Amino acid sequence: MKQPFIPDFFCQLIDQPVNTLVDQAQAQGRKAIAYTCSYVPQPLLSVDGLFPIRVRAPNVVGTPMADTYMSSVLCSYTRSILELALEWAFDSIDGWVFTASCDHLRRLYDNLEYLNKPAFNHIVDLPHRSGEAAEKWLASEFRILADALSQAFGVDTGDQALAKAIKVHNQYLTLMREISAMRMEDNPPVTGAMFQTLLAATSSSPKDLLMDQLGELRDTLGKSEGVTGYRARLLLAGSHCDDPAYIEVMEKTGGLVVAERTCTGSIPALSPIPENGDPFETLARQGLENISCPRMMESFQQREEELLEAVKEYRAEGVVLQTMKFCDTWGVESGLLTKSLRKAGIPVLNLEREYTMSSEGQLQTRIQAFLESMGK
Repeated sequence: MKQPFIPDFFCQLIDQPVNTLVDQAQAQGRKAIAYTCSYVPQPLLSVDGLFPIRVRAPNVVGTPMADTYMSSVLCSYTRSILELALEWAFDSIDGWVFTASCDHLRRLYDNLEYLNKPAFNHIVDLPHRSGEAAEKWLASEFRILADALSQAFGVDTGDQALAKAIKVHNQYLTLMREISAMRMEDNPPVTGAMFQTLLAATSSSPKDLLMDQLGELRDTLGKSEGVTGYRARLLLAGSHCDDPAYIEVMEKTGGLVVAERTCTGSIPALSPIPENGDPFETLARQGLENISCPRMMESFQQREEELLEAVKEYRAEGVVLQTMKFCDTWGVESGLLTKSLRKAGIPVLNLEREYTMSSEGQLQTRIQAFLESMGK
């Protein structure tokens, strides 16, 4: 399969836990606020004086220190982040914001608080259901976070400041949606690995320092030749997956990933945020209605319908449903979704993996067999 070139500028940004653009923004007096979950509202961490970075653990080769403090049945993402934190890789970060979205992330928050306490370390409580009462609850949690950020860093987190941040964030979302829309073409100029690189780079950097490069890339891709020679269009779904190398292996085998329905993927992370009404309530509603996490009770049918619609919209011929080992919520969800997909006549491959890329040959073999079972 002929693949387009991924600019080195974006690749270099995801090679390190904290990249050079973070250093550049901090040198200007801005504060870097780390987060680990999509339920953390990025615009609130983007008010003037702050910027958000979604922490990753690139190139981590093991978690011996983290394994001393965290259970071996917690996911390898949380153990990898703690490992790098204990190696002082995140010491330049000015603050951390967690959510109580799962036991694994709660234990990461606890251990970081105990072992390498950040100057600012906050956890947001989350409801398990959507609805008006849940939205009010989550909005109140966001206001508590806003007050804590204001007191710790001396920044304005009021309604007007947040409304401004939402508007600016929507500009980034619009640009990324324009690039993502190219993946619907028969021969898209964007591969799944390339788009995941863009998502990882922009989520772990101050976005305003990337907008010009993203705009230039969008214009270049619009004039570029599309991908040719692929065997099947695939949709990637499942748990946290921020490593482009994982998708790259699939695409080297001939399966073109045209969309990702994961908490770190293109769906529904790029949905626009309404710019009217109370900004805190808007962010709460946006999170509860658009983030399709299995932790949310009574919402399986909605997640099922959204996945089936995404398959149709992106004309995916098969779904790769990957689950990070020991992820309790996705461990249950994947079985239910597999049944639904097969009932709809959609080929599905279930994969269990660790956070870091390993056993490339085994993954290639599984993808190869899956494509052959589809007659591709």
